[in-house]
Amino acid sequence: MASTLPDPYPDTEGAAAPPSGRTGSRIEAHGIDHIPEGERHGKPRDLFAVWAAANVNYLNLVVGGALVLMGLTLWQALAVLTVGNAFWALTGLLAVSGPAAGAPSEVITRALYGVLGNRVNNAVTGWTISVCYFALNLSAAAVAAFSLVEKAGITANTGVKVVVIVVIAALTLTISVYGHAVIVKLYPAITLALVGAFTVVAVAVVRHADFGYTPAHHVSGVDLWATVLAGVTLIAAGPLSYTTSADFSRYLPPTAPKRAVLGWTALGGFLPSVAVGALGVLAATTVDMTDPQSALESMLPAWFTPVFLLALVLGTIAINALTAYSAGLALQAVGLRIRRSVSVLFDGTAAVALTLYGLLISNFLDTVNNVLQLTVVLLGPSMAIYATDIVLRRNRYDGRALGDETPGSAFWFRGGVNLSGATALAAGTTASALCVDTLYTGPLATAFGGLDLTLPVGMAVACACYAATARRA
Repeated sequence: MASTLPDPYPDTEGAAAPPSGRTGSRIEAHGIDHIPEGERHGKPRDLFAVWAAANVNYLNLVVGGALVLMGLTLWQALAVLTVGNAFWALTGLLAVSGPAAGAPSEVITRALYGVLGNRVNNAVTGWTISVCYFALNLSAAAVAAFSLVEKAGITANTGVKVVVIVVIAALTLTISVYGHAVIVKLYPAITLALVGAFTVVAVAVVRHADFGYTPAHHVSGVDLWATVLAGVTLIAAGPLSYTTSADFSRYLPPTAPKRAVLGWTALGGFLPSVAVGALGVLAATTVDMTDPQSALESMLPAWFTPVFLLALVLGTIAINALTAYSAGLALQAVGLRIRRSVSVLFDGTAAVALTLYGLLISNFLDTVNNVLQLTVVLLGPSMAIYATDIVLRRNRYDGRALGDETPGSAFWFRGGVNLSGATALAAGTTASALCVDTLYTGPLATAFGGLDLTLPVGMAVACACYAATARRA
């Protein structure tokens, strides 16, 4: 029996859900349960706007500028930005499992880790990391909103900041609670609005950019490679955080072309991430991006500054609505028998608490860099195992069988744990941790002169380990 309660429609408590799950005027009825084929509609191209709206955001501007702050030249930073965002191809690959199974990623991964093992996976990789990303993005939106409040003549004291954070979180969670249909219908309009706003930003940034920029302290040799690897890891953390991309493709019919699902998902994430990140890189060639918002405002026409700040808030609401949606599913998949709408609200409460800490106590830019680089210790191996499983199974997933959590389930394995997946994740994460050079320096990073090989080593070890043991099993 699936550990979830479907969300009842507000005016039909206890009644069966209507045949289509695509209406945007009611709270989504499904949680982690299987989506019947009669409720699965739409086309793969719908996924483009979902991912594009989520990635025209402030955080991509921040990490783009951070590449130059790390000591890279303009063209080195742009190359790192492109390579790091190439990992969106893996996010697209994971999305193809949604239409095949008619289930979210949080359930499909039972095939990787077993019914009970997957609960642990969802508690850590799914819920905890999602809430951390929610808090990071909410912090970014709040910083922009604080400035907007100040421009309106209101002093942004602690009390006002708390209210602003709660209001932004409430708007975000409203989208997440209403769910998939609202996201699909609303995000094309959000994408167009954000593209319009960021086009104005792009014109201003390009006019001021120094295309011959060279950092005062140019890195070279081993230090250059160490910086490049750290930069790729920083950028790749974004696409790697979406091991849940099947959550947004599971309503597509099972006949949806796999290449189209992969392509539209990957392009929706890749194109805006590169474009917005490049604006951060170009801006950093002429202004101090340690304070990205103030730096960018200095380039913009005075009349446009409020619009720019609103765009930053809107973009972050878009990305956080997806994050909160997946976090709610992860909480259900942990085994808590609560409705998806309730689990989303729980996630939001936890994220608000983390945001208040991140903004009022910690340093925002340092927090972003450290969290993004450290999460790939777990996210890289997790993504590699999921992608390997899709390839090995040829994307053949039985959604109804995956929903069976009893000891007789086909995905119970031994004691509720698939040792192939659990061992591969442990091996990949351990290998990654030995290569870290962020908050601490691992022994392998020391041996290689400070090169942070967290991402390639962790993913390679996890992939090889899972491929070998899963084939044998």
